[in-house]
Amino acid sequence: MSNLDNTTALAENKVLILYILNKISNGILEDGLYKIISSINDINYFYFKEVLTDLLNSKLVGIFTKEEEESVLRITTDGKNSLSLTLDILPGILKLKADNVFEEEFSSITDETSIIAEFIPRSENDYIIKCKVIEKNETIFEVKTFAGSRERAKKIVDNWNKNASKIYPKMLDILLEGEGDRDVP
Repeated sequence: MSNLDNTTALAENKVLILYILNKISNGILEDGLYKIISSINDINYFYFKEVLTDLLNSKLVGIFTKEEEESVLRITTDGKNSLSLTLDILPGILKLKADNVFEEEFSSITDETSIIAEFIPRSENDYIIKCKVIEKNETIFEVKTFAGSRERAKKIVDNWNKNASKIYPKMLDILLEGEGDRDVP
């Protein structure tokens, strides 16, 4: 891919993210935005993070904290101004696909319960794993743990994705054990 192609793709992806964020008034979790963007334009997670970080650094997108300390992404006023000036960069077919995918994906993200798990390497043998249950764009349950290898981290993530509907209620039951017992210190 030539530098011109890379520059064009970068510009299109930035405008695409601004275009989608402009449609969402209350903000969206980063995972939800990635789900929508990757459904529209075949983009890997690392490239998405790079583009998003650039938009955050240039203050076109902001991170806002909702109640319960949930951070969501929103387009800023500068981002809206930039979008109005650069919207013509998006090819018409991509804009049409974005509109169609947005309708499907956003309603599924906000209406359904989403099970999300990710692992983030801190070093070669140290991984942070976050497992979440999200309902109507709000995190209702989250657990964070560590793993000493990539294989263990991947196993935890895969297990959460496959079995969260069993694990989550069991964890709640364990947390609520002895709720009626007053003698427990």
